[in-house]
This record gives sequence, C-alpha cells and structure tokens, in this order.
Amino acid sequence: MPVMKFTDKEQAVLALAGADLPDGPEPFADIAGLAGVGEGEVLGLLNRLRSEGVIRRFGATLRHQKAGYGHNAMVAWLVPEDKDPEAVGRIMAARPEISHCYLRRTHPDWPYNIYTMIHGKNPGDCLRVAEELAALTGVREREVLLSVGELKKTSMSYF
Repeated sequence: MPVMKFTDKEQAVLALAGADLPDGPEPFADIAGLAGVGEGEVLGLLNRLRSEGVIRRFGATLRHQKAGYGHNAMVAWLVPEDKDPEAVGRIMAARPEISHCYLRRTHPDWPYNIYTMIHGKNPGDCLRVAEELAALTGVREREVLLSVGELKKTSMSYF
C-alpha cells in the first residue's frame, strides 16, 4: 500500500479526530472550527478514508477501570487443529466482558493462537469467564495473564 499524503489541514483534522472528540452536540463541526475547515470537509475526509479502508470505524472508547472494571486478564488460547480458530474467536468475541480478541501466528515456544482481553468488576470474574469460554468452545489449553497494574493507556497519535 502506498504511503498516503495529507495536506496540513487534513493532518489537523485527523489529529483532532484521533483525540478525544469535543463534548458537544456537533463534535465534527467543532473539529472543523478548530482545524479551520468546513464541517463538510471533515466528514468528507473521514468518509473517504473509511471507504478506502484506511479507517474501519469511529467509536467511543470506554475507560473500563473508571467504569468499575478494575480486574483484567489477557488470555492466550491454544485452539487445536481440529477446530476453526476464526469460529472460536467469534464465539469468544461475542462475550460482553471481552474488549479485544485477536488471532495471531504461533511460535514453537509459544503455541497460542487466540488472545482475548477479559474485563471484570470483581476478583475472580476473569477466571470465571475464561472457564465458561473453555466449556463453551471446548478449547481448554490456555495461559491466563492477570493484570497487576496499568502502565500506559493512550490512543495512537499520527499527526
């Protein structure tokens, strides 16, 4: 894929759109005002990048710890060869306690191929969800990595 070139104004729009959206009834109009462009230019740029597959979606990010979900676990799952990892991943991703679900390449020393990030309100919630997923999918082999603290949580900044 070739490197995309953006004008200074497009970079300003994308920098503002990639940060916290303005807290008001017309956030894209607010971004336009801050970037010195019209609201139609902001929406046009974002829609164009979405239709080209550069961005997938625009959505809110829940700060799970502030919302009361202070217990987290990354679970690495070893989906056996007789199961479809994408089908297993879809089952896992459907759980509301899971914010991220990834299919990854394996390594001889680390054979796990599905990764889920599970969030819970109470100690033991993540382990309970992992056990329920194991029973639901038949995927038993896993490594549970409980979070002990958050060191960084920021969105990417491109401009």
